Amino acid sequence: MGKEERNTYTIQSDEKLGEVQIADEVVAIIAGLAAMEVEGVASMAGNATRELISRLGMKTLSKGVKVDVLDKIVTVALALNLKYGYSIMDVSKKVQEKVKAAIENMTGLTVADVNLRIAGVDMPIEE
Repeated sequence: MGKEERNTYTIQSDEKLGEVQIADEVVAIIAGLAAMEVEGVASMAGNATRELISRLGMKTLSKGVKVDVLDKIVTVALALNLKYGYSIMDVSKKVQEKVKAAIENMTGLTVADVNLRIAGVDMPIEE
């Protein structure tokens, strides 16, 4: 199997100190972690639940996230499953705000768009 192509972006360059680069996968993981922190989000589409992420690692988290970076401007697309009973509009807005803030605070990049696709709604398990 060939190595997976990773895009990296320079987020800081200083003649005296050097350069800081970030992989797009890291930006995707930041976006996924921020989305999963919002109450009402059940999982990333593709079933990357909090439990699964803790067992399989952070790479699992980036699977439901697409990141495009052009001239330090980021566009993010996430596919999510929400918990039943939560307002899709409210949860979506919180996810967009949280993802934007997390990426901008951690990387210094500017987030232009956070586009969401609600892939499903998780029903509570009847006992």
